[in-house]
Amino acid sequence: MAEITVVGSINMDIVALTNKYPEHGETLFGDSVKLLCGGKGANQAITCARLGKSVNMIGSIGMDTYGKVIEKNFQENQIDTKYLKRVENESTGCAIITVDAAAENTMLVIKGANDSLNVRDIQAAFSRIEESKILLIQMEIPEAAVLSAMTEAKNKGMFIILDPAPAEGVTKQALLYADLITPNLQETKQLTGIDVTSIETAIEAGEYFNQHLGVKNSVIKMAEKGALLYENGKLTFVEAIPVKAVDTVGAGDSYAGALACAIADGENLESAVKFAAIVAAIKVSNLGAQTVPTIEQINKYCEENNLSYYRLQTNQ
Repeated sequence: MAEITVVGSINMDIVALTNKYPEHGETLFGDSVKLLCGGKGANQAITCARLGKSVNMIGSIGMDTYGKVIEKNFQENQIDTKYLKRVENESTGCAIITVDAAAENTMLVIKGANDSLNVRDIQAAFSRIEESKILLIQMEIPEAAVLSAMTEAKNKGMFIILDPAPAEGVTKQALLYADLITPNLQETKQLTGIDVTSIETAIEAGEYFNQHLGVKNSVIKMAEKGALLYENGKLTFVEAIPVKAVDTVGAGDSYAGALACAIADGENLESAVKFAAIVAAIKVSNLGAQTVPTIEQINKYCEENNLSYYRLQTNQ
């Protein structure tokens, strides 16, 4: 039995580091390039596994070199890969990422095999999944597969966390199945039309999700400004942890994965959001979408920075 099931995209990230982005038609020399495993689904699965949870990964990869590297990475992190689809006629998904000196990034994603995941694949996987507590899902795979996974999870009584990303892939129909959504500023504006610039406008967005889109629980991520938890009308603001960001790629994925882990542990949403803020802060301090801390590293970081979360409180 795996406590958490992740359905989503799987990519190889080609990450170029540079002091500044080139203008159109301009050629610049960058600092370095790295090949790193990525994709929102894969990132979230790795996060959950590194935080000590058993994880099912449902997604699609090509039968190529990148696919083999990614599958090995899953296995080394003790992620169950029996639900991976392997596609002969499509390449493994790939993201070409540029990160500048301010740790801001641009990203061009080639979906590749990710677009091959279909309803039959989802139904076949869920027919074999028993007693998983949480479904963690995003919008980088075909909409039909997303809706099928959420329907199957709902029928099994799973708690469904939807990371409605990327913004251009968001479908409002998926919101109907979600127990919790975790939009960032761009995704919130895409779904609600509200430009979140303050706690007050974040509250407006939470109320809009509840009253107009049927989502009672939302975590509106405001980057370095923190996050607003809207819990069926109850409001909690959680401050961001100040850090020097090195790479923000995968920050939202580590946040979502940490939320899933805390909820799987039986924590309430406020406790889960506070834990997610710590995990994301550590992640952005390191290069790579999957450079997620272990529980031991989190505990050390909390001790050094006078922070606490539910596991430390239990042990005190």
